[in-house]
Amino acid sequence: MDGEPDLLIGGSWQSACDGGRRDIVNPADGSIAATVDEAHPDDATAAIAAARAAFDHGAWPATPVAERCALLDRVADLLARDKEALSLLETRDTGKTLAESRIDIDDVISVFRYYARLAAVQADRVVDVGDPEVISRVVREPIGVCVLIAPWNYPLLQMSWKVAPALAAGCTLVMKPSEVTPLSTIAFTRLLEEAGTPAGVVNLVQGSGARLGPALTDTADVDLISFTGGVATGRVIAETAAKHVTKVALELGGKNPHIVFADAVTNDADFDASVDHVLTGVFLHSGQVCSAGTRLIIEESIADDFVAALADRAARIRVGDGLDPTSETGPLVSEQHRAKVEDYVALGLSEGATLVCGGRRPDDPALAKGSFYLPTIFDGCDRSMRIVTEETFGPILTVERFTEEAEAIMLGNDTHYGLAAGVRTSDAARGERVVRALRHGTVWLNDFGYYTAAAEWGGYGKSGNGRELGPAGLAEYQELKHIWHNTATRPAGWFKG
Repeated sequence: MDGEPDLLIGGSWQSACDGGRRDIVNPADGSIAATVDEAHPDDATAAIAAARAAFDHGAWPATPVAERCALLDRVADLLARDKEALSLLETRDTGKTLAESRIDIDDVISVFRYYARLAAVQADRVVDVGDPEVISRVVREPIGVCVLIAPWNYPLLQMSWKVAPALAAGCTLVMKPSEVTPLSTIAFTRLLEEAGTPAGVVNLVQGSGARLGPALTDTADVDLISFTGGVATGRVIAETAAKHVTKVALELGGKNPHIVFADAVTNDADFDASVDHVLTGVFLHSGQVCSAGTRLIIEESIADDFVAALADRAARIRVGDGLDPTSETGPLVSEQHRAKVEDYVALGLSEGATLVCGGRRPDDPALAKGSFYLPTIFDGCDRSMRIVTEETFGPILTVERFTEEAEAIMLGNDTHYGLAAGVRTSDAARGERVVRALRHGTVWLNDFGYYTAAAEWGGYGKSGNGRELGPAGLAEYQELKHIWHNTATRPAGWFKG
């Protein structure tokens, strides 16, 4: 980036071994935001070898936990120092608003602070085996070499969910950001180096998954692959890793229901708040969010008024360049991705859904060079439609209607995914019944979209396996070892000869 080598392998910044380069496009105007090194598979193999050597022969896995936690705190300090520069990179890369990018960097800082605190207080477990002469302990050790593959929609945030616990656990790692949005991860890697991460502990390659995937996943030298992305790619990674019995942790997106009961909107204030949360849940970052509430499941008695209000307000969402402070949502990440969203809109129309707003590119000539698309709402949807069952990953909301609580639960669970869901009701007992019945990894009650580093994140079904964040997010990067210590020296008594 900016003429410097962009691959970090074994403590050395390098260019791609075959000289490959890639232009990174600013989706707001189609301009070239940067040109970076495009790794060759041999670079990926070298990065894994460096991580393997650092784990097997280096000091990092046995570094006292207090020192590892101190490193995480130094990283957090550097992130805070460079917050504005990183936020600008994230907006240039993804198109999201600068306000969203700043929130993302704050969350990255929180993740590093959280794992610095958690790892520092995590203790071994003593097991009572009923024998005073035996000391039985369960201890945690780093799992080993980790390949960390992050998506394009939250490049640095999603990478931090992997890097912070991996380093806290004492692992070594190879990072691969999306080839579409690598800029903030490159800058972040330089901060890891500045913070004092030993050579070989952190390695970075970037390039297309199709090009680098086999080298990163089809190897016995990797102990864990953590991937966030689509189901199809996740399935390939799992199948490849299975050949080597490599552990995988997968977060594969969702098709997330947002259930609104009539008793949630009994007055104007509640009505307005509910409309606001539904809009925010689906159209933040132009719907390019794995946990976006893309399926509105609404009680029939309020549906007409509610959908009309949604359409009115969605039409007034300010779409624009993420660097424009008046913009409320930015472009889609690329022309290719916009074409995919447009295909889904055409599909929805052909399936018989009713378009109530959006469904097209904006008219503003100032936005013509960017990958913009208007917030789109389809009413009259049902489970036979692909726009209801498939993850469109764009600014598309589908509306389904119900009359009974049991029907709402059935619809909410009628999905191959299970990442997140929302429920809106003023009835506390109903709220508890419904959130307990929904088979999703995160369920918001009278809210939508928030998370904390201290609570686990992940999904049921085809949304993946394993968890990020929280104590379980650290456990993904640890092996458990049972140590049985017999303090008395005497024969076992089995052999009688």
